[in-house]
Amino acid sequence: MTSNLPTAATRADQLTRDEVLATFFQGLADPTRVRILELLAVRPRTVTELQAELGVAQGRISSHLACLRWCGYVLAVADGRYNRYQLVDRRVREILAAAESIVRENADRLTSCLVLATEAAGESPESR
Repeated sequence: MTSNLPTAATRADQLTRDEVLATFFQGLADPTRVRILELLAVRPRTVTELQAELGVAQGRISSHLACLRWCGYVLAVADGRYNRYQLVDRRVREILAAAESIVRENADRLTSCLVLATEAAGESPESR
């Protein structure tokens, strides 16, 4: 039987520090996940509350929350019939604040980076 675990999860003990750090940032690489983290930094929320605030389908929110849970960013706490999601580590809030500061100072350069643009378009750096 084959596993549906991500490749990194099946070889976690073989990853270099740089690969683990890059994986940490890949967890933050989706705008919806970042917005979920920002909302949870204010207070814990249910999927229903996140859906109302983000205007995104419940299934997509649940998928992003599964990713964030897997990565260790959020925790689901049973609250009656619902799970209430909260940040696992308050340092995530500090990372988001530091990133926002850096982005504000470098927005023009970040949005004009050709390497990131080709990666976002699905091209690998090796194919150029």
